[in-house]
Amino acid sequence: MMIKGARENNLKNISLSIPKYKLVVLTGPSGSGKSTLAMDTLQRECQRQYMESMGLTSDSISKPKVESITGLSPSISVGQHVTNRNPRSTVGTVTDIYTYVRFIFSRLGERICPSCNGTISPSWEAAGHLAEEDEYKSHQTIHCPHCNAELEKLGMSHFSFNKPEGACVTCSGLGHVASINEAAVFNPELSVRDGGVASLNGVHRDIQIRILVAAGKHFGFGFDPDRPLKDLGEIERDLLYYGVDSEEFKQHYPNIKPIQGTKFEGVIPGLWRRYKEKEGEGGGTEKDGRFFHQQQCPDCQGARLKKEILSVSVAGASISDVTNWSFSKVLEWTVGLQEVISPEAHHLLDPILHDLPTKLKRIMDVGLGYLSMDRQTVTLSGGEAQRLRLASLLGSGLTGVLYILDEPTTGLHPKDTIGLIRVLQELRDLGNTILVIEHDIEMMRAADHVIDIGPGAGVNGGIVVGEGSLEDLMASELSVTGAYLRNESVASPSYNRRTGTGQHLAIRGADLRNIDILVVSFPLGTLISVTGVSGSGKSTLVFDILAQGMESGQKPTGCEEITGLEHVGDVVIFDQTPMGRLQRSNVATYTDVFTHLRQLFAGLPDAKARKFTAKHFSFNTPGGRCETCQGLGVLSVDMNFLPDLEVTCHDCKGRRFMDEVLQVQYEGFSISDVLNMSVAESLPVLKSQTKIADLVEMLCEVGLGYLQWGQSVKTLSGGEGQRIRLAKELSKKTKKHTLYLLDEPTTGLHPSDIKQLHILLAKLVESGNTVVVVEHSLELIRESDWVIDIGPEGGAAGGELVAEGTPEQVAEVIASHTGQFLKRILAEGL
Repeated sequence: MMIKGARENNLKNISLSIPKYKLVVLTGPSGSGKSTLAMDTLQRECQRQYMESMGLTSDSISKPKVESITGLSPSISVGQHVTNRNPRSTVGTVTDIYTYVRFIFSRLGERICPSCNGTISPSWEAAGHLAEEDEYKSHQTIHCPHCNAELEKLGMSHFSFNKPEGACVTCSGLGHVASINEAAVFNPELSVRDGGVASLNGVHRDIQIRILVAAGKHFGFGFDPDRPLKDLGEIERDLLYYGVDSEEFKQHYPNIKPIQGTKFEGVIPGLWRRYKEKEGEGGGTEKDGRFFHQQQCPDCQGARLKKEILSVSVAGASISDVTNWSFSKVLEWTVGLQEVISPEAHHLLDPILHDLPTKLKRIMDVGLGYLSMDRQTVTLSGGEAQRLRLASLLGSGLTGVLYILDEPTTGLHPKDTIGLIRVLQELRDLGNTILVIEHDIEMMRAADHVIDIGPGAGVNGGIVVGEGSLEDLMASELSVTGAYLRNESVASPSYNRRTGTGQHLAIRGADLRNIDILVVSFPLGTLISVTGVSGSGKSTLVFDILAQGMESGQKPTGCEEITGLEHVGDVVIFDQTPMGRLQRSNVATYTDVFTHLRQLFAGLPDAKARKFTAKHFSFNTPGGRCETCQGLGVLSVDMNFLPDLEVTCHDCKGRRFMDEVLQVQYEGFSISDVLNMSVAESLPVLKSQTKIADLVEMLCEVGLGYLQWGQSVKTLSGGEGQRIRLAKELSKKTKKHTLYLLDEPTTGLHPSDIKQLHILLAKLVESGNTVVVVEHSLELIRESDWVIDIGPEGGAAGGELVAEGTPEQVAEVIASHTGQFLKRILAEGL
């Protein structure tokens, strides 16, 4: 594929050739232009040309800024976004493996007769294909061979928790039931107006108070919104809690009907309504989740299916057993089926027993053998979701396709990276081109061709600084990756490990999910890495046991006790949660820099002469913003069946503000010009503004100087979001001993940027704090003072403390996978 004159975003008119049917790695510093080249240029042009060739309008996909791209193939991009947030979606349903298991149970299941408790063996009549199996689902019956009782014949739908035939009646197949946590909703010491009802706030509370008062008046009593809840009478309490249409309230006024303006819904019915409305997208957990207790369903014990379905067994296992097992154990069970089923059943299972092990092996090859079928997809990390999709793509049989992958090694232990490389090579050998955006050195070693974009980030990037093999990059003067590898190949330095303050945080009797650790100790005043293969239990230990135990102030969950808490003042958690979904939230607003910028512009003589206040320089409120686009700079065009298209606002030309506001300038730049600058570009302009300059410098130090101030936070990766939060924290001054917990902060970082990140984390430690990172990057692990290795494997085979100590001590533990990789990197550099 030949790309000529690519100029999208920061790309500087670059031309290059990408070899076909090869494994090609695109690397370079964060923000250098890798994603712009792969996703915004190559992928977009592939989609556009493909749609054009199909005779479809391609207006929704604008042509990227590139002279020409020749030799294109149809492309599939495999990103890191978990798009399905439905609680009913599990790993088993998205991989289709649960469909295979349902087929096996519907055809080969041994069931118990409810009348005589006799065992009914399966019948071996010929079956249709897997896809046709549910089509004939008219009601069919069989008879018990022992007592002749008539029973409904079980089909595949009976083993589905998403169909009424199979779903547990109590929890509707969700596996859990919810109840309202009244203590979290109501504060008896406060009145409604003062915040006594936590689910009512802001304007919404004011409106509801008006309805409550009007309802009281209509029914003939006075509802006082300023009286503490504990002092409310029974009638007022029933109105507030349950609403005018509830049985509780109607018993007081059986003959009076509510009228318009008095129909107060009731706090509790309102919470239930919102919960049920959101059930399909996470059960109302995002906004109102704190008001609900989620408990395991008492009837099915979380298995989601009816009791009679759970009693059906194949080869001694129920369908609930199989969905609870890790994929590696399901593979053993599937292979073992051939020995236990009768010869006449083999014709039924031949296609299944051929396809299912192949699918399971692919999942294990991408390092996800520890997952179980009943795991909700919403709980998967971005890297896990991407590798799951990759495993399914392997089975598609497509050839001549361009696959574009965005950092597939995210969240992957070096041990599992080897399996992932094997999968990508298999995909290549089928006759496809694999283009991987990646920072992992092992992936680069395995590549047929490496393209290095750089030399810096943002405006300092966008150039091809090296291509060829890793040896070619090392020989290139300009290549950033080559320079890093050259430095690494020099004799490794000796490491000066900190010993800390002598105090420790210790978790005793940790027992949650797969974690089973007697005692694990975190030395305070050090940089600690918690390591282990994917699914070993690292995040459970750090975020679900340690973080929860420190935040609640009550008896910790998941362990017997946490000691040493008195030595820690604050806990700050940096996880990989997305920064926000609001289009209006951008880098400037998120970092609070925009507040200072507005005050800066409002204080200029030109602004004062025009009587402009800080409000006029906000694109979020009317006053100075362009009202055509309401300060967004773009207009959304409804494309009916296609995704909405964003076009530049024709009034303000994307500048967000009215012309009069843009005439106010600081150092020759309008507020719009500053928003269009990258963080690094704005540093010389804003260096005299101390409130802003410190944070700008810190953002540059965490390697985010390439971000634009006006860039939506929706476009930032989890790693970028985490580093913005880290920069905000570093620019604060605190005297308390703070415990920082970070979830894979090296995500999306080039090895040369990891060095910079380590310097920042070291600053935090040297200021008298403790930093704990859940990490796979060997570059950061070897710089740590202390390593806690969990494992030895993932899932049920993990959760143990394999090793703890300095990197050198862990490197001597043969049972530790991390230790073996550390041994090599400590001895040889890379």
